[in-house]
Amino acid sequence: MRNFKITLEYDGAAYCGWQRQQNGISIQQILEEAMERIIGERVSIIASGRTDAGVHALNQVASFKAQTALAVNKIFLGVNSVLPDDIVVKDAQEAPPDFNALKDAKGKVYVYRIRNQSLRPVLGRQYDWFIRFRLDLERMRRAASYLIGEHDFSCFCATGCDIKSRVRTVSRLDIVRNDDGLMEITVESGGFLRHMVRNIVGTLVDVGRGKLKPEDMPEIIASCDRKRAGMAAPACGLFLKEVKY
Repeated sequence: MRNFKITLEYDGAAYCGWQRQQNGISIQQILEEAMERIIGERVSIIASGRTDAGVHALNQVASFKAQTALAVNKIFLGVNSVLPDDIVVKDAQEAPPDFNALKDAKGKVYVYRIRNQSLRPVLGRQYDWFIRFRLDLERMRRAASYLIGEHDFSCFCATGCDIKSRVRTVSRLDIVRNDDGLMEITVESGGFLRHMVRNIVGTLVDVGRGKLKPEDMPEIIASCDRKRAGMAAPACGLFLKEVKY
């Protein structure tokens, strides 16, 4: 039995998320079916984490075990030849026997893209959240500073989430905007709750628009109440940028 590590890029718009589900087509299903066609055996592919419906990945990491005798390069070329245009394996390598993409992940970096300009964009619009109202970057940065460190992030967790401990540590939260109006919000943590990044972004946008004050953030966090935070930002602007091991 051999163990493999792969790095993926995908456009999540057409999928119900990473994990196999009965109500839609998932990234995992497409990838496992493609891999079976190439190596001739069924495999269970484990990702570093589940991306939700509509969320994209620049560098998702996954692992699987197989008995195939095919060289890694042949697997790499073969699976890319049968995958759809919105999924690609960027790298494939043989991994140590005990490597597990999920259990061994030390942290993840997500980036959220906002197109903050008065005129709606056309090209690339499917990968940004378009907001025509000018967002106050400095207010958003002040609000973001309160999220750095270890907190109970219940107020940013999706309703109905059954995870018991919602304490997480955010080690980085940067917000930049270029001259063309593209704003990128980068969040790094050892672990994320469901919809956590999208809910944080939605709340920061409320601060940028003046609906909330930066100084409201500590009270929102302390409340542990999802209703106190902002709306979830649309999935289309969210990318899994990096997985750290």
